[in-house]
Amino acid sequence: MAEWVERVDEHDRVLGVVERGEAIERRWLHRVATVVCRDAGGRVLVHRRPDDDSRFPGAYNWLLGGGVEAGEEYGAAAERELAEELGTAAPVRFRFKFLCDGVVSPYWLAVHEAVITGTPSPDPGEVAWWEWVEEEALPGLMARWPFVPDSVEAFARYRELDG
Repeated sequence: MAEWVERVDEHDRVLGVVERGEAIERRWLHRVATVVCRDAGGRVLVHRRPDDDSRFPGAYNWLLGGGVEAGEEYGAAAERELAEELGTAAPVRFRFKFLCDGVVSPYWLAVHEAVITGTPSPDPGEVAWWEWVEEEALPGLMARWPFVPDSVEAFARYRELDG
């Protein structure tokens, strides 16, 4: 099934609507929304992607998210992805966005935060394993485990905001 996204320019202005696969193949800029999930104690959710995933199989990530659909705002996409991937609803708060020269394709990456109450019930097609970790443990985990490369760059930028 086609996933329609907005092709955007280097200033995040919409140029048109394209199929996401074509945007990736042609390395056209498009939009991705992500969420940093925290529990009530401030710990961050880290998860592992399924081994049969088409992109970064078995890799770890501290962000949940995906493509922003055509006509959708970043925040709405982040909330939708949270519900789809983690099986929970929560309001998201925008933190920052940046032009990411991604490993697979370049894109605008928006990072949001959400506090998750209750126990998540992730979609096993999206999340193979998950655990709450202290934020201070993330650099060590990123050094030992194979993390999605773009998420490592996003983490460095995230830490700069609070530093």
